[in-house]
Amino acid sequence: MNTITPGLAEAPTEVDLVVIGLGITGAGVALDAVSRGLRVLAVDAHDLAFGTSRWSSKMVHGGLRYLAKGQLGVAHESAVERGILMEVTAPHLARPMPMVVPLNSAVTHLQAGVTHAGLVAGDVLRRGARTRRETLPRPRRLSATETLRLAPALRPAGLRGGLLSWDGQLEDDARLVTTVARTAASYGAHVRTHARVLAATGTEVELRDELTGATHTVRARAVVNAAGVWAGSLVDEVTLRPSRGTHLVLRQASLPGLRVSVFAPVPGETNRFVLVLPQPDGTVYVGLTDEPVDGEIPDVPEPSEPEIGFLLDVVSAAFAHQLHRDDVVGAFAGLRPLLDLSGSGSEGATADLSRRHAVLVSRTGVVTIVGGKLTTYRRMAEDAVDAAVARGGLRAGPCRTRTLPLLGAAPRDVLAALELPERLVRRYGTDAALVLASAREVSGLADDELLAPVADGVPVTLAELLFGVTHEGAADVDDLLDRRTRVGLVATDREAARPAAERALEIAGVGDADGPGPTQTLRGR
Repeated sequence: MNTITPGLAEAPTEVDLVVIGLGITGAGVALDAVSRGLRVLAVDAHDLAFGTSRWSSKMVHGGLRYLAKGQLGVAHESAVERGILMEVTAPHLARPMPMVVPLNSAVTHLQAGVTHAGLVAGDVLRRGARTRRETLPRPRRLSATETLRLAPALRPAGLRGGLLSWDGQLEDDARLVTTVARTAASYGAHVRTHARVLAATGTEVELRDELTGATHTVRARAVVNAAGVWAGSLVDEVTLRPSRGTHLVLRQASLPGLRVSVFAPVPGETNRFVLVLPQPDGTVYVGLTDEPVDGEIPDVPEPSEPEIGFLLDVVSAAFAHQLHRDDVVGAFAGLRPLLDLSGSGSEGATADLSRRHAVLVSRTGVVTIVGGKLTTYRRMAEDAVDAAVARGGLRAGPCRTRTLPLLGAAPRDVLAALELPERLVRRYGTDAALVLASAREVSGLADDELLAPVADGVPVTLAELLFGVTHEGAADVDDLLDRRTRVGLVATDREAARPAAERALEIAGVGDADGPGPTQTLRGR
């Protein structure tokens, strides 16, 4: 049975490839490798999307910011991968996002001209990547009236218009990781969470089951280290310079009526913006920062108060409503696993480091993939598997992931025609029917109860929580609320939803709410 399984019970002892880390890159490596015909074991010490992959802006960048820095190769790669995600592999999870740059009194005419030229260059990137205009329309100028119609919360005084452009937006970054992992499992990969790597070489990995404490040794033809910011703890030769990106979570009532994302100009900066990103669940994300991080890497990074204050100040300058600290109902920070390819060591700002990825091979033969970004995960995985196949002398087919749809994927017109709950279609695509059917089967409950919001103001449903347990490897409340859904981004919502998460675990017969039973096995499909 193809599985996403907490722990190492009945795990294989010999495979072609071991993947360490189940963020977006590791899940992508597992899918790429198994779809080439390799025997794959993918492990994580914690859970799917535990690290950086769940702390992003939930955007699928087309490379404009890299173009502005002269990183042409990175910009083109980002545009290509954005198009693949939005039109082929995950149109159910990545959708067009309109975004407006308001031209207010803080933006000079020269700055407006430079920004508009950048957006036009971004459209050239789109065309070069062969992404259809129906998916991402061309940019255009807006009058002040049009700008306020799209973003009525903007400060009208001094507003002379706006610039409208388009990029990609994810339904949820952790949901993308989970879907990639489920897809890998559906092709036969062994996906194991709560399995910590104690030691690794290019041919052997020693693991510890974090549920039972038992150790487990796996022989492999190749090993890929996709542990992100923790990659250096597994391979001494890898040195990273992480940077922290902080986001705030607001209620939509703080910035009402937003129909678009807003890129608020940072006063005094030529090409720097703070992103204001409305979400389907009634929240707004505001971000983000780029701060160097020193010392030990924490499991869960914490935003700093100066970063929170900076973000509030920039948004307040662009919007009519003066934001205060009590408007912030949640905040999160992620660490970028940046590789300093310039060899400059600890000098310079992390914002100046390249977002290119790199594949490195250690003295013992471990293949490490570092750098990069969420948008280009598929290409990163392809490069890592190519290196592992060459290093291990493996017989494997060509990469298939450029045209391989993830579970639930379908053209947008097909998704729009589905007569299923809109929220489920947004998060699971054509698998929305499976989510509901499996919840009925395991619970015996009526649809009204399965599809009702689990608490006031919390749109997550019991059907989703049950699917997280039965099909997505969720082992406890944290897995359900912090990664299978994103309720945990707002502490008060998390507490309100906790009883429903505990109920889902009880219905599914999974250990207790504080942790999974040692032999729990869950379906990949």
